[in-house]
Amino acid sequence: MRKLLLFLFLNIFLAATLSAQKINESYRLHIQKASSEILIDGAIDEQAWQDAEIATDFFMITPMDTSFARVRTDVRMTYDDENLYLLVENFNAVEGPYMVESLRRDFSFGKNDNFLLFMDPFDDQTNGFSFGANAAGAQWDGIMYNGGSVDLSWDNKWTSKVINYDDKWVFEAKIPFKSIRYKKGITEWGINFSRLDLKTTEKSGWAPVPRQFPSASLAYTGILVWDEAPPQTGANISLIPYALGGISKDNSGTGETVYRKEVGLDAKIGLTSSLNLDLTVNPDFSQVEVDRQVTNLDRFELFFPERRQFFLENGDLFASFGYSTIRPFFSRRIGLNAPIQFGARISGKINKNWRIGAMNMQTGEVKEDALPAQNFTVMSIQRQVGARSNITGMFINKQSLNYNPDPDAEKPIYSQFNRNVGLEYNLASSNNLWTGKAMVLKSFGPDNKGNGFVHAANLKYSSGNLTWNWQHEYVSKDYTAEVGYVPRNGFYKINPTVDYLFFPKSQKILSHGPGIGTTFFFNTDGEKTDNTTFLQYKVRFRSQSNLLVWASTDYVKLQRPFDPTNYSKDTLARGTEHQWYAWGTEYTSKPQSVFTYAFTTRMGGYYANGNRYNISTELGYRFQPYVSIALTANYNVIELPEPWNTTNFWLVGPRVDVTMTNTLFFTAFVQYNEQIENINLNTRFQWRFKPASDLFLVYTDNYLPAPFYTKNRSIVLKFTYWWNL
Repeated sequence: MRKLLLFLFLNIFLAATLSAQKINESYRLHIQKASSEILIDGAIDEQAWQDAEIATDFFMITPMDTSFARVRTDVRMTYDDENLYLLVENFNAVEGPYMVESLRRDFSFGKNDNFLLFMDPFDDQTNGFSFGANAAGAQWDGIMYNGGSVDLSWDNKWTSKVINYDDKWVFEAKIPFKSIRYKKGITEWGINFSRLDLKTTEKSGWAPVPRQFPSASLAYTGILVWDEAPPQTGANISLIPYALGGISKDNSGTGETVYRKEVGLDAKIGLTSSLNLDLTVNPDFSQVEVDRQVTNLDRFELFFPERRQFFLENGDLFASFGYSTIRPFFSRRIGLNAPIQFGARISGKINKNWRIGAMNMQTGEVKEDALPAQNFTVMSIQRQVGARSNITGMFINKQSLNYNPDPDAEKPIYSQFNRNVGLEYNLASSNNLWTGKAMVLKSFGPDNKGNGFVHAANLKYSSGNLTWNWQHEYVSKDYTAEVGYVPRNGFYKINPTVDYLFFPKSQKILSHGPGIGTTFFFNTDGEKTDNTTFLQYKVRFRSQSNLLVWASTDYVKLQRPFDPTNYSKDTLARGTEHQWYAWGTEYTSKPQSVFTYAFTTRMGGYYANGNRYNISTELGYRFQPYVSIALTANYNVIELPEPWNTTNFWLVGPRVDVTMTNTLFFTAFVQYNEQIENINLNTRFQWRFKPASDLFLVYTDNYLPAPFYTKNRSIVLKFTYWWNL
């Protein structure tokens, strides 16, 4: 505990000493009320645009961050009583066609000529919103958190238009004030603009950003200066009803055909301009894109991200607590085995320094599994300290309702409750060079079972050349997080890493350099159970292609029986020791080409003095901007002694995306997974007939590969409509 207090003190001291005036305070764009009506048509013929101040003279971020950008970008902003307006002229520096993947919204940043707006309405340099478009008109919108991360699963109501001219492409947008969150009376917002031009391989920003940081870094925003306080939105209530019909058949089970006729409702209520209440009744997520399957050779549970819209706005208040393998709250646990009946969430800002979040979800009873109705509650409160740091407290409760299980019945027994309480300090210096966190968690269960403890911390330094990170974790044997993602317990972990980059004066290579790191796991008796040590060298080319070569050594002392193929059900014994060496490569081609490719390789040892060879590849071809074809393939060869012998696994996934317009999409995705003996076909048609209002047609099949046999099949037609009251 003394070490924890010392670490917290040092971090708080760093936060205080590194606090300073905002770095890009001098970059100021003045915004005034529109002097005329504005039509979103990609033309610059309204008087309001002639009167607006222009943000220009962007700075290069990559390949170098020491000069002005080669490509010229001019940005204008204005507003009226209901909307914020943006107009951007993206001028050409090199002749030739624009580079885009497709017209699908929330495109991949590095594979498209694009312009993005990063907006921090509280100027807290931590949270905000992002809007943008690629050169073909595909929209991008996301909610920002952790000072520069963007969650593109967030989706809201706004309109835009892109027009291509001979010397430039113009992006014009209208963003309703009701679609964003901001505090009454604040007249200076953090803001920055980012431009990626693939023909020149140049990324630039209006307010300068060091090249080791993303252009989305809110620590380096300039200031949007309002001529008067932004208008209040008034009543901000949106209803989003849905109706669906569907049919499904499970041939591997009863073979019964099931018909679905469902309706439900989401509601968004703006309690203030910065605090939102979300309600849901009988939610449905059948339109959510299917998870990408992986070959699982891990000893622990795999992680798949949350994609359901209801859980995403201000989701960092709940989901970002902890580390990647120590998450006390993981929203995908809710509704995993039982239908969600209803839920409510309140989240947002109280003022510049305080954020709150509270969510309550109710699931129904599943009698055939003896699963009771359950209630899930999570509460979070966050206080900003120092320049960009914060302290967060969290409480999580999972409660079974009216549950009195019969211990003699041949049914699974579920816990009456599971609770977690946690406190976390997040460090972020004003210049983003120092980041880190320190956290503690305590779990509680019935009859004092599952009363465990967690502590973890890290400190990271990122300069232009040098990056190092120290991280350590402790999870007790009896720690439980039934609504979280903590795949492993009963361990101590130490994980230091160091990377160094050289930036040569070369026409082909942008940067290159080595990296080294090691991870040690010890059980609670102090005995070493795992160690991975790696050495790598990475090269980034000016064309934006990347190459990485690595070598590693691994040691494992199994703490429980384990099947090294996750297929045969034959296991290695608990307590057996295994050590091996391996090496591999990774390469990603330049994104400017219509044909792109990437591959990874791995060769070397494996458990039981065996060998594992892996090659994976991703091929892509686009008929821009309308059709994108991709093929992913992963092949594993595992050579082990008897009884496993040699095992081969294929994982193949062809995919076709057709974007007829930026409101009409079709996707077909096939996944063949030899390890789980399944072929999955998922097709999805989406028509966005109005902003944030959609018609979906989703068809899904699962097949047994040999003999070819349909295991289950379903089709769903779903209608959603966003209605502002």
